[in-house]
Amino acid sequence: MDEPILTIFDTTLRDGEQTPGVTFDVARKVEIAKALADLGVDVIEAGYPASSASDFAAVEEVSRQVGEVTICAFARALPRDIEMAAQATRQARKRRVQIVVPVSDRHIERRLA
Repeated sequence: MDEPILTIFDTTLRDGEQTPGVTFDVARKVEIAKALADLGVDVIEAGYPASSASDFAAVEEVSRQVGEVTICAFARALPRDIEMAAQATRQARKRRVQIVVPVSDRHIERRLA
């Protein structure tokens, strides 16, 4: 089978929550993820499990309930973050961990310390 020419990777459930005043509870994240899957999105970044217990629960629930799309979890390049992302997505049919590595000295000193 040929690789697709275009892959749609949606970050609404993580980046969207970084908008001031915007928060999604678990049920809302599942609802949005299902709508994104229905629209044909290929990869849904469901959240950042290491950031909070509620975000871990949301990624876990999206992984459990949303079908054939790839469910992705965000992680910093830290073993704990990566392990939590892998654990939160363990029930997804297709899963991915998005590992982000900071490149500025400031980010390396403050985010990976």
